[in-house]
Amino acid sequence: MRYKIIHKTQYGFSKPVFLEPHLLRFCPQATPFHTVEEFHLEISPKPSGHRQQRDAENNLIDSCWFDGVHDIFSIRAESIIDVAAHNPFDFILYPGTALQLPFSYSLEQEKVLQPALQGADIGDELCQYGQSLLKKSQANTTVFLTQLTQQIQQDFTAIYREVGEPFSPDHTFAGREGSCRDLTWMMIQLLRSLGLAARFVSGYNYIITDEEPNFELHAWVEVFLPGAGWVGYDPTHGVVVGTAHIPVAASSTYENTMPVSGNLRGDASAKLSTDLKIELLNEY
Repeated sequence: MRYKIIHKTQYGFSKPVFLEPHLLRFCPQATPFHTVEEFHLEISPKPSGHRQQRDAENNLIDSCWFDGVHDIFSIRAESIIDVAAHNPFDFILYPGTALQLPFSYSLEQEKVLQPALQGADIGDELCQYGQSLLKKSQANTTVFLTQLTQQIQQDFTAIYREVGEPFSPDHTFAGREGSCRDLTWMMIQLLRSLGLAARFVSGYNYIITDEEPNFELHAWVEVFLPGAGWVGYDPTHGVVVGTAHIPVAASSTYENTMPVSGNLRGDASAKLSTDLKIELLNEY
């Protein structure tokens, strides 16, 4: 699959403000299956400084800083990315102890994975939900992860929320509905309660549901499996992540995957508008 992505973001302010340094996360990740052929970023006002860098979790970010005061801050990101055909199930778990839950990571892996293992407290009902699926899957690691992903998609209603942090896992579970980031954050915390390292991924998802698709930034889960590495699961759509998913940023916490991070100086209200277009250029 070869895609063209145009992602526009604009903040309009009620009065001029000073833009503190900002971090922008719009460039798709290069992976063994994803090749970024082109990436262009247009920023207005023009930054007085702009540098691409890697953050502490190896995400590619654009760091920019500004002079003066402004009443509009706009970003236009354009990417062309090639996603090679691959089988998301093409991996083995090694050592064999990882085939069944619970298992333990090696000491070396555990040191590196600590942030992705630190879970928040979740309620008994959500824990029991996970335990019932663990029993149903006979504690087989890959069967459990696939069934959990599918079950969340079946049991929860996906809703659209343009802004706001993810709801708490218990809030999402009690309401049986949530945005992609709500369902992702709930699944992450459930997996961490079972001793699995899980992280939050933000990116693009090419799924056509009607004649005039309305694309939005998407979120899903990655789980670290010994022998396989980070494997993606999308609870919103109930699938293992494949060629329709294009990752931009991955982190143990959702805050570090937001497309725009930064502060303002000034007393003004802000209005956010976004527009995302994804075009399938070639299908192999």
